[in-house]
Amino acid sequence: MCGIIGYVGKRQALPVLLQGLHAQEYRGYDSAGIATLEEDQIRLIRCQGKIACLEEKINNDMGSSDIGIGHTRWATHGCPSEANSHPHTDCSGDIAVVHNGIIENYLELRQWLMDEGHVFSSQTDTEVLPHLLEHYYRGDMQEAFVKAMSKLRGSYAVVALCRQQPRTLVAARQDNPLVSGIGDGEYFWA
Repeated sequence: MCGIIGYVGKRQALPVLLQGLHAQEYRGYDSAGIATLEEDQIRLIRCQGKIACLEEKINNDMGSSDIGIGHTRWATHGCPSEANSHPHTDCSGDIAVVHNGIIENYLELRQWLMDEGHVFSSQTDTEVLPHLLEHYYRGDMQEAFVKAMSKLRGSYAVVALCRQQPRTLVAARQDNPLVSGIGDGEYFWA
């Protein structure tokens, strides 16, 4: 099982995401990663190993972002490695996704997306998600998300962010748990 978290709010996102990942570390221990939106770019930090390794890579550079997603992984598709760590991004680096679960038809989707020109960099089932979102994105992340999720077979919990919609996280679940929380001007998914 993997642990996922999403946050958008008033606080600095990175400390919130790290705290959430520590709370879920029992759900995955072979790699970890975070994506935040910093100055109109997705900042992606991933590593093989425990969350302490991720914190070393961050090296106290918490950035200024107030939105992000995080993941702690227990490998099911692809060996533990930085390339297979989540979050995964699309070809342009504009969409980032974290996922817990199994996408049963990922090989079929992956082949279709490769035939459409998408380039993959991991061995995971998860990587089809940002590429599906990229394929369907036409200025409305929620619409693209609904179309992408309709293509999936399996059980999953997913949280995604998009550079072009900087105050929006989208999330969905199918047969896997996903909790949403509302604070004072802030929102969480785990």
